[in-house]
Amino acid sequence: MKKLTLLSLLLSAGLFTAKAQDSTSTPLQISGSVDAYYKYDFAKQANIGTSFASDQNSVSLGMVDIALKKTTGKASFVGEVSFGPRGQSQSILPQDGTPESFHIQNLYASYAFSDKFSMTAGFMGTFVGYEVISPVGNFNYSTSYLFTNGPFQNAGIKANYAISDKVGVMVGLFNDSWNTYIANPSFGVNTFGAQLSLSPVEGWSAYLNVLSGSQSGTIFDFTTAYQITEKFKLGLNAADWSGINDDEGYTGLALYPSVAITDGFALGLRGEYFKAKQNATALFGASADESTTALTLTANLKHGGLTFIPEFRLDNASNEQFLKSDGITGTKSAAQFSLAVVYAF
Repeated sequence: MKKLTLLSLLLSAGLFTAKAQDSTSTPLQISGSVDAYYKYDFAKQANIGTSFASDQNSVSLGMVDIALKKTTGKASFVGEVSFGPRGQSQSILPQDGTPESFHIQNLYASYAFSDKFSMTAGFMGTFVGYEVISPVGNFNYSTSYLFTNGPFQNAGIKANYAISDKVGVMVGLFNDSWNTYIANPSFGVNTFGAQLSLSPVEGWSAYLNVLSGSQSGTIFDFTTAYQITEKFKLGLNAADWSGINDDEGYTGLALYPSVAITDGFALGLRGEYFKAKQNATALFGASADESTTALTLTANLKHGGLTFIPEFRLDNASNEQFLKSDGITGTKSAAQFSLAVVYAF
């Protein structure tokens, strides 16, 4: 595959012959999570079409996620696989048209030329957006429309450079389409990506992202999180995606305030506005030239590696895209409750 060719070129360029490699080696690190949930839509329909927590009135599976990481000298690798719908069919299409029993979330190798400069090649979780596939990385269990419609993963090669302790830059070349580790041979590696990372003060991080290609379209993304006090955190994600056709795509904004009531209990609210462009097609959450506003109230109850996540969500659309309890009549609003359990190790 193209990504392996790029990695082979990187390794064969004499990177390890410039000077003797530091023999320092860290133990193999193993981490991961398991999750399951129950969801009930008050209209008795699977109304809210986000990536996960989609099954109606059912105790359902999320995924088993297992990640391996090791560093030897200046070289490191990450391998992460998942089993279950959250990590398979709900977050990536089958690579060759047939279902798989597992999904590779991450598979990449990195080399640190210096304390400031490194390169990475392989299949990587995307750098775009605020939310991630793993429930451990999110406060809310259900996901935003920005997440569901945006990239999940990118295959390619990227370079990271730390300009200072507060400023960093990433540039990369990636496969022609998002969420696949097999490029279309006609296009290959034709998507450009870049990120400017900022840490203005302690507890505040911000990322300006762009990902653009002839087949994937162009997405501009801004993500920031600020730990304002020891207990109060505020996050924000804004994005605009333009597809390869005129007026195709979406724009949106999500705000993430959360407060830690105690060491084991926190409350958070996600407020999102999602707007489909005039000629948008195949989007989750809004049809062409329509919009949806979603409010999600979430609690996190933690004990050790275990987190219970009760959640109430209310979505309101500009058109009747949801269904009432008869399964026929359209309505502009939908509400659901879910209870998830996540264990991280």
